[in-house]
Amino acid sequence: MIRVGLVMLQGARNVHIEALEKASKESGIEVEIKKLRTSNDLFSSKIDAVIIPGGESTTMRLTGNSSKSGLIPSLLRFMRQNPQLPVLGTCAGAILLADPRDGKNSLIGSSIIRNGYGRQNESFQTEIYSKLLMRNYPGIFIRAPKFSSIEDSNSVIATFGKDIVGVRKFNRIALSFHPELSHDNGFHRWLLEQAIIYSEILA
Repeated sequence: MIRVGLVMLQGARNVHIEALEKASKESGIEVEIKKLRTSNDLFSSKIDAVIIPGGESTTMRLTGNSSKSGLIPSLLRFMRQNPQLPVLGTCAGAILLADPRDGKNSLIGSSIIRNGYGRQNESFQTEIYSKLLMRNYPGIFIRAPKFSSIEDSNSVIATFGKDIVGVRKFNRIALSFHPELSHDNGFHRWLLEQAIIYSEILA
C-alpha cells in the first residue's frame, strides 16, 4: 500500500484524488490518500509521495504558513531532507516548488513566472510532448505559470513548442499545466511507480 500525501490548502484537490484512484486501478498499485492540512498531518502520515495541486499560490502560502497550519514550512523541510521523495507539483504547486520563499534555493532548479500564459480567459488546451512519459500528452493550461530559466537542460521533462512546461529535479516534478483535468493519468501513474521504489528504499 502506497501512501500519497495530498496538500489540501486550496485548489483542485478532489480531481487529483480521482486521478490517483484511476492511476491506481490502471497500474495495480494500491494507494491510500493522506489529506495534508497541517504539519501534524504530514508527520503522522508516513507518506511515500506528495502532490501539491494547482490553485492560487498566494492563498496557499497564506494558509499553509499560518500558525494554525504550519504545513508549508514543514513540507519544504521534509522535501529537502528527503530528495528522493516523489513529488508532483501542478500549476500553483509548481510555483511553490520553483519559488519556495524559505530563504533557500528552488526545489526544482528553475525560476518561474506566475500567469506566464495569461489570465483565466486566456486558458487553453493543447498537445505537449513529455520526455518523462516518452509520448504526447493533453496539456490543459489555466492561468498557467511559465518556466523562465533552468539550471540543467536535462531536467526538462515536458515541452510545448519551444516552451518548457515540465521540469524534474531528483524525484520532484513540476508542471505548468493540470494533468488531473485530462483523461490521461500518466503523471499520476509515474508518481505511484516512483513511490513504490521510494518505499522499498525506506523499508
